[in-house]
Amino acid sequence: MGLILAQLLTGLANAGALFMVASGLSLIFGVTRIVNFAHGSFYMLGAYVGYSFMQVLPGAVGFWGAILLAGLAVGLIGALVEILVLRPVYSAPELFQLVATFGVILVVQDLALMIWGPTDLLGPRAPGLGSIVRIMGEPVPQYDLALIAITPFVALGLWYLITRTRVGVLVRAATQDREMVGALGVNQRWLFTGTFFLGCALAGLGGALQLPKGGADLLMDFTILAQVFVVVVIGGMGSLPGALLASILISVLNVFGVTFLPQSTLVLMYLVMVAVLMWRPFGLLGREEVAGELGQVGEPEEPIAPAGRAVQALTALGLAALASLPLWGGNFAIVLATDILIFCLFAASLHFLLGQGGLVSFGHAAFFGGGAYVAALSVKYADTPMELALLLAPLGAGIAAIAIGYVALRATGVYFAMLTLAFGQLLWSLVFQWGEVTGGDDGIVGVWPASWASGNGVFFYLAFTFSVGGILLLRHAAHAPFGYALRAARDAHARAEATGLATHRLQWAAFAFAGMLAGLAGGLFVFSKGSVFPNELEIARSFDALIVVFLGGVKTLSGGWVGGAVFKGLEDTLTRFEYWRLALGLTIIAVVILAPEGIVGGLRKLARRLGLVRAADAPARQKEPAE
Repeated sequence: MGLILAQLLTGLANAGALFMVASGLSLIFGVTRIVNFAHGSFYMLGAYVGYSFMQVLPGAVGFWGAILLAGLAVGLIGALVEILVLRPVYSAPELFQLVATFGVILVVQDLALMIWGPTDLLGPRAPGLGSIVRIMGEPVPQYDLALIAITPFVALGLWYLITRTRVGVLVRAATQDREMVGALGVNQRWLFTGTFFLGCALAGLGGALQLPKGGADLLMDFTILAQVFVVVVIGGMGSLPGALLASILISVLNVFGVTFLPQSTLVLMYLVMVAVLMWRPFGLLGREEVAGELGQVGEPEEPIAPAGRAVQALTALGLAALASLPLWGGNFAIVLATDILIFCLFAASLHFLLGQGGLVSFGHAAFFGGGAYVAALSVKYADTPMELALLLAPLGAGIAAIAIGYVALRATGVYFAMLTLAFGQLLWSLVFQWGEVTGGDDGIVGVWPASWASGNGVFFYLAFTFSVGGILLLRHAAHAPFGYALRAARDAHARAEATGLATHRLQWAAFAFAGMLAGLAGGLFVFSKGSVFPNELEIARSFDALIVVFLGGVKTLSGGWVGGAVFKGLEDTLTRFEYWRLALGLTIIAVVILAPEGIVGGLRKLARRLGLVRAADAPARQKEPAE
């Protein structure tokens, strides 16, 4: 009994910092409708800034004062980010702001590296709270008890602010109907900035409070991010009581999982998330999503015309030049081009799902990594030839997409996106912890192409054929009746169903189709690298694909592969420098602010302004330009 009570208290202590971070994210989403992927970065900054303040402020007063100052400083940094990065793109589709926050993650990572260095910082003990208390014979840190006592005061303070003050009234009103708040004369800009300040301050406070328990390191942002999203989604996006309830549930579950089920600790959290969203698709205490929230990529689009002859000829010339690369390029160029081709197919599959179906997936890497592992496992345990393994990869990923889509498509918008994230992380957890079969963190190595495809650029041509063929297949599907029906379901769901279209089945088929092609890319990837590791399934890989889709242009058929090629090229160039994340993050932010239509859309607009598109070829209101 004493052990159970001690574990429960540890879980409640962990829930304190988690609640502060999750409540900040929930507030920001509730008012601004921004899914702030940089929230973990503000948590990390809270730890680093708090550590710096603790070095100069002495004693107990200095320790607690440093924590409060860290929260205030991080809140101010968050407000500055909102003004400089997010405010210029509020008029763009909501998901473009997601890409901007990912750019912020990269910038903050390198700035933290520049200021505090690469070495992990050990947090100081809280003055007067450095020992333990024995409860029923079990040791419990005094600082854990302090955190348990602090959390209710923070929760009550937030409750009072939201329910008893004018600011809280405006926040609650904006959560319900922000357009009406603007119509009543409230300055939405400063309301958004104030909310962002408060949300980031809470994240910074949580980061500083955990210093005596864990210190500060450069991996804190992604470490906390997955847990925070799980908490916010289980509790209900925008619900502070839901965030508190889910924080306690997940923290206690994790502590007991480490003690009694150590091999399933990563899996349990996502299983709970999936179970809750299957039961209540909008979370325990959340509200049902309304039209116009996350998941919409803009206004209903104009018809997409097939590419004209000039574009087709230009594309053919580019492909011919690429196909001739082994004749004049070196080995490095061939390897880089192979990587870009494979990544372009992966990004194009997500682009089809997002652009044509309006389905925002945060877990698309599950199919890319899943296809890679299907191929690798078949080679490792069944000695499968490469040719058969490349067929099994999309087949396995397609079956996984059918199963995941069956559950995920029960939800819509942000909750659909979070369900895909949960399933993606669930698969990653299984691969990471099932080391006896998958190799765990060591991955699977020694998966090389067949002898006939291993030299003289032959595998490059294999990747070229499958990648280009897959992208052309996606374009063909977009121009087929299937693609038009899918866009009808995306733009006017009720009207499409009234005309007899089975919209749910269409979206399910699109999800499976995109998953199969992502799996094909994964199969090519494992043979190009000779190995596969769990990071090919994790959330960062899905974010990479989302970024390139938006950088290329959601409302274009070429956005996926163009964005993929530019992103991979930039990544290869910039990673040669020490602070490459800073440069890449600033580039992403600049593109989002200056060209919200994406690279392809921006080039198209520039061509119109320069008169490079003839009037006869320029798009009318009823037609979208050929591409």
